[in-house]
Amino acid sequence: MTLLVTGSAGFIGSCFVRQHFEHSAEPVVSLDALTYAGHLSTLGPVMANPAHTFVHASIGDTDAVRAIFAEYKPRAVLNFAAESHVDRSILGPGAFIETNVVGTYRLLECAREYFNDLGGEEKNAFRFLHVSTDEVYGTLSATDAPFSETNRYEPNSPYAASKAASDHLVRAWHHTYGLPVLTTNCSNNYGPYHFPEKLIPLCIANALNGRQLPVYGDGQQIRDWLYVEDHTRGIRAVLELGVCGETYNIGGWNEKANLDVVKLICSLLDELQPRADGVSYSSQIAFVTDRPGHDRRYAIDARKIERELGWKPVETFETGIRKTVQWYLASQAWVDEVTATR
Repeated sequence: MTLLVTGSAGFIGSCFVRQHFEHSAEPVVSLDALTYAGHLSTLGPVMANPAHTFVHASIGDTDAVRAIFAEYKPRAVLNFAAESHVDRSILGPGAFIETNVVGTYRLLECAREYFNDLGGEEKNAFRFLHVSTDEVYGTLSATDAPFSETNRYEPNSPYAASKAASDHLVRAWHHTYGLPVLTTNCSNNYGPYHFPEKLIPLCIANALNGRQLPVYGDGQQIRDWLYVEDHTRGIRAVLELGVCGETYNIGGWNEKANLDVVKLICSLLDELQPRADGVSYSSQIAFVTDRPGHDRRYAIDARKIERELGWKPVETFETGIRKTVQWYLASQAWVDEVTATR
């Protein structure tokens, strides 16, 4: 029995692989294109584990993916592979369409071919788990109920639209071809090994390097923050217990305004590694022009996965963000490595 994990050298995929080997000896074949945000160092000691095999390829490389299916015969595919940065999608949407839409289509087709050739218990046990985002649902007002699995899709950025398209493909391959799929839609992840372009790791890196801490608009955009290890625990629960064809929203129950997140990071840095001049890191906060189409609020209703699969987050935002800041303070060598060729 083997798992195929795509996007394994990225933030969430690598967390899943590292966490998997804390609980299981089941082999993993991991695949990643190693774009700017994918680094083998995120897999850490897993790279030396004889039960782990790494393949350098894209999910859109049909020959490479078919070869993995033929040689390793995985019982499940977990698709973490994606372009995921909204700002980059605004500047260059083509890469998002290529990876998130075309790549997912090609991966689905390879999985379908493989699934059709399976028989008996192997066919009954096979799963294709697709990891998606709450951004496919659009935006919420301050008084709207959190997103549930039945919310309509209203993506507002090229990134969100590309992920919505991939979700629709996964659904269609289930209903048309009978592929046993599972879909998860998560809220904003944070934690160790997050590439320093997203809000939290960028804020930490900029603060320590004496740069401005950019906050879009008025900083009152609200996000539901989910510690990455909680997220990957949820994915494990969906893989083992989820019902084929179903969607499960995974959220942290931690709604915070971006400005409040930045201020909390500054407060933690003031405590853990104060500036030499004694001035608070919050003095580096700078409000910048808001990005086009910036969604005002995301929030996830995670009651379904708790009710049906028994999962709920372990970390509060306060405990998770402290762990995150402490990790980055102790891991500046990793930050320097992954940003050296940015």
